[in-house]
Amino acid sequence: MITAIGRIFISLITNIGKVVIFALRGVLGIFSRPFYFRNVITHIIDVGYFSLPVIGMTAIFTGAVLALQSYTGFSRFSASESSIATIVVLSITRELGPVLAGLMVTSRIGASIAAEIATMKVTEQIDALTTLATDPIKYLVTPRIIASVLMLPVLVLISDVIGIMGGYLVSVYKLGFNANLYIQNSLKYLEFQDVASGLVKAAIFGFIIAIMGCYSGFYSDRGARGVGNATTTAVVSSSMLILLFNYLTTALFFAK
Repeated sequence: MITAIGRIFISLITNIGKVVIFALRGVLGIFSRPFYFRNVITHIIDVGYFSLPVIGMTAIFTGAVLALQSYTGFSRFSASESSIATIVVLSITRELGPVLAGLMVTSRIGASIAAEIATMKVTEQIDALTTLATDPIKYLVTPRIIASVLMLPVLVLISDVIGIMGGYLVSVYKLGFNANLYIQNSLKYLEFQDVASGLVKAAIFGFIIAIMGCYSGFYSDRGARGVGNATTTAVVSSSMLILLFNYLTTALFFAK
């Protein structure tokens, strides 16, 4: 039993080390030539523009449900309308906006990255890049890191606005709140730190999504099953790390 536990522990530490070294190589590629600007632009469009529909749908219904559930729960304690507005705006900007956006982008982009790179490995395209004296990590990983880190905060900012609008629509047109008073209460208790913490989380989540997607693809097994396992590993590991770093970032910003 002790041998099995030791084997698992050593394997865990080895994998963590491989991920850290892989991430460092990807980040260091940002500061050395050549620069693949076309790849960066392509991935920015893929991560940012094509993720907008799913981010928007998730955000608006999250804000709507949050307002409805908050009203249902707070009505038992005779809470005021200002409490609903405050709960919605703080929950969206601090937690739900970045976390849900990160998880949705993980499902879409992380899986896509892992499947694409794993397929390139299976078809020996990565070996072909090495043969052509092109660093595959700099060519494939670095542009995805840049695109994800840049676009996740933008997506989260859009998600915050849409989510707050969803709460506003439900509160005003379904629950009968005063529109001007709801907006005033939303802005009254919203601070810069609330929005900034969500954007910092988004940048961290973008880095995690890019790294875990690329790492799962690069170290996938051969064959169709290897591609499928790489996709699953990328989504699961990214989701778990997002939840872990969400807690750590929240503790860093708001713990006293």
